[in-house]
Amino acid sequence: MTTTRRRFIALALAVPAAAALSGCTALYRNHGYVPPDDELAQVVVGQTTQGDLEGLIGRPSSQGLLTGSAWYYVGSRWRTYGAFEPQEINREVVAISFDPNGTVSNVERFGLERGRVVTLSSRVTDTGVTTVSLAGQLLGNLGNFDAGSIISDE
Repeated sequence: MTTTRRRFIALALAVPAAAALSGCTALYRNHGYVPPDDELAQVVVGQTTQGDLEGLIGRPSSQGLLTGSAWYYVGSRWRTYGAFEPQEINREVVAISFDPNGTVSNVERFGLERGRVVTLSSRVTDTGVTTVSLAGQLLGNLGNFDAGSIISDE
């Protein structure tokens, strides 16, 4: 076999191998926005207002069900590897709650660890009032109904 032919065969094998290996490189994508710690340090619980917050760290990607009740900043990092389905490898959520006057009452940072949501940091003003979720309110009222008040004899 001539050296030219050997080189051609080596090149013919090397090009597809290099193309196959380059397809196995992990690609990373970032979605959303989470303010960094130095910007969050400027938010003072009990003093910073909603208007101040917009100037400090910007508007959030989503808000609470009640207008102005809370702002949520959500960021995630995804890894795509070859032909496999993309995987979320990191997620952070910063939740900033407001009191009825529009002042920051709570700043919390949540992360994703082994598929479970974990509180990474929390700054809360204690109001003495506990908040109950919608599901908790619904489940708490299960035994409080009287069949006589629902069914009428008319």
